[in-house]
Amino acid sequence: MSRVYPFMTGLLLSLVVLSAQAAELKASVDRTRLNAGETVELTLETDDVTQFGKPDLSSLDRDFEVRDTRQLNRLTTLGGNNQATTQWIITLLPRQTGSVVIPALQLGELKSQPLTLQILQSEPSEQSNNLAPVFIEATLDQDSVYVQAQAVLTLRIYHSVSLFDDSSLSPLQVPDARVEKLGDSRTYEKLINGVRHGVIEMRYALYPQHSGVLTIPPQVFSATQVQPQAAGAQSQDVNPFGPQPGKVMRVSSTEMPLTVKPMPADYPAHVPWLPARSISLEESWSPEPGKTQVGDSLTRTIILKAEGLAGAQLPPLPATEVPGLRRYPDQPQLRNLPSERGLIGTREEREALVPARAGAIELPAVEVTWWNTREDHLEHTSLPARTLQIGINPGLTVDTPVSSDMGGLTIIGPPVWPWQMSTLFFACTTLLGCVLWWRARSQPAIARTVQAGPSPRTVLDDLKRACLANDPQATRQALDAWARQQPDTLADMAARFVPLSDALDGLNGALYSETGKLWLGEDLWRAIRTLPAAEHIQDPAGDAGLPPLYPK
Repeated sequence: MSRVYPFMTGLLLSLVVLSAQAAELKASVDRTRLNAGETVELTLETDDVTQFGKPDLSSLDRDFEVRDTRQLNRLTTLGGNNQATTQWIITLLPRQTGSVVIPALQLGELKSQPLTLQILQSEPSEQSNNLAPVFIEATLDQDSVYVQAQAVLTLRIYHSVSLFDDSSLSPLQVPDARVEKLGDSRTYEKLINGVRHGVIEMRYALYPQHSGVLTIPPQVFSATQVQPQAAGAQSQDVNPFGPQPGKVMRVSSTEMPLTVKPMPADYPAHVPWLPARSISLEESWSPEPGKTQVGDSLTRTIILKAEGLAGAQLPPLPATEVPGLRRYPDQPQLRNLPSERGLIGTREEREALVPARAGAIELPAVEVTWWNTREDHLEHTSLPARTLQIGINPGLTVDTPVSSDMGGLTIIGPPVWPWQMSTLFFACTTLLGCVLWWRARSQPAIARTVQAGPSPRTVLDDLKRACLANDPQATRQALDAWARQQPDTLADMAARFVPLSDALDGLNGALYSETGKLWLGEDLWRAIRTLPAAEHIQDPAGDAGLPPLYPK
């Protein structure tokens, strides 16, 4: 028993150490760019259940005013496992403008990572704004954009009075422009001339479709103001589902013009028009094309990412049309990701590539031409060309009989002296002659031919059965067995006979495409049966056999 207690104590200590190492204190903010006088929400989160108390916020007092702190405890069940997390939501008001750092905060032994905020100086118009109880402000990130380029519209609703949750905003409808909402609405506080205002912020990405002047119509906001209760008055029951008692507030923004410039004259006419802040190309392979053989499937994924464009605006990438490489593309995946500067669109294209020959296969470079709206000039982004080294697949190689002149023999390795080659050749031929002579003595004058392995008729029946059953896997196995009994390789027969080549393309598409497709084997069976007479397997049942010993 004396030995058990130290063991259990060490085990508990190791579990505590591992828990401390795995746990962390994560810090995040709802936005990193804000104007002076606006609040920001800092969220601290940990899943360490051994930590008690609250984070130490004293290091925030120098650069921030801590307005409010809330604690949320959550229990999440996933796959039968319970995970408890604790969050602290802290409302901060920066004391200065410029680049302000939220320092690392500590909770017990845990520390969060520091975060950097950009505090912008408020415009003079904001400070001199009429302090109405509720007013709306609309701003554009730029006064002019190119056609189909992005302009970010920001709507902020300020209120210095309490409002019920029945507020509504008219839908943004801009003629001759595509509108994309940038995430959910934000709520925070802002000091204007010493008065605290609640702010509801919504952001939209606009893509004008025609050049000229685009007019953004006014947006109307309406809500019911909460009336303060008189002193000594008794509270009345309020129906939360009916109209709220109080004054209805209705405000609207001003009409805004946006200048839309046409496509630059020096932009190439034969490429799609792509006005963006930045564009990048990313490439990945599965598996990595290191030891690839003929018939193996490689999955190539290319991601086109554009800042300032939606995913639907990104054009298809050039197809990988290379001789000796069969291509089976999937449907492209389009995504939109809201960011501080607008929308980031991505287009992901995935394709299965199946090499049909051994050797080096050159893949051309992938290039995208676009217009840099931030620096206002033409740019090109590309993936460099690469070479695939394809090896021979032994499973797809047809065995070739060794001839007496050794013409089909290839020696790979260090060079062999001529006398060694000649000695090996004569030894093999002498041994082969002795074996054949001994076997001929034990056989009758006329012997029936015995085949090693399945007969050609059996192999052909298996291939027919698999094709008509529309089973691509069984058809591939039967096709390889049939090809081994032919005088030429399957690739040579497909090169000479176009219907067979097309049928093999359909079979490979069913085998290697990730999306999967229904395959019909009737075309492949018809191509096998209609091969030229010189390529057909000889039917032993139809063979006339040897001529009669004593012809009449």
